[in-house]
Amino acid sequence: MKRIVVLISGSGSNLQALIDAAEMGGINGHIVAVISNKPDVYGLTRAQNAKIPTEVVDHTAFDGRQAFEAELSKVINRYTPDLIVLAGFMRILNSEFVQPYEGKMLNIHPSLLPKYKGLHTHRRALENGDTEHGVSVHFVTSELDGGPVIAQRTVKVEKSDTEQSLQAKVQQQEHQLYPEVVARFCNDRLEYKDGKAYMDKKPL
Repeated sequence: MKRIVVLISGSGSNLQALIDAAEMGGINGHIVAVISNKPDVYGLTRAQNAKIPTEVVDHTAFDGRQAFEAELSKVINRYTPDLIVLAGFMRILNSEFVQPYEGKMLNIHPSLLPKYKGLHTHRRALENGDTEHGVSVHFVTSELDGGPVIAQRTVKVEKSDTEQSLQAKVQQQEHQLYPEVVARFCNDRLEYKDGKAYMDKKPL
């Protein structure tokens, strides 16, 4: 079974989807730790309820990003993960941090990448009058939200949609898609090679 470390910054709804999938045998992996850059977030409670070890590496306690990332790396490596999953982890990571984990770090982003990298994706989709919006899971590289996309799910944007209603629709898809992609990685069906994502040896 693959060893999975999950990084969070908030309530951890995607973390919960992964915990549930692992507990039901849908993922050939074991979440060995949940690490948050913020103390007192509900995602830590979710992990504790599932008897998963938790760690806090509070970015505000460090003098700059480099010192924070050095400590975060140290804590991650203590758990010798096969896979690192960013689940609502709201820190931009330097390329020096990302490089050693390239090919074994996943992120979920609430837009149909390459559209709307960064923040406020639902608002931007509404402001641009998009009829379609969605979610992407991608390998993490040093480019923000720029790693190769593995899978996407789309939702229809209705005229009546607000930022909140669109977020709820997208989150519903996130909670299905992320465990599916993690399961494929844990079954050795998914790999990263020469800057590209491959599924069953075929480029995506």
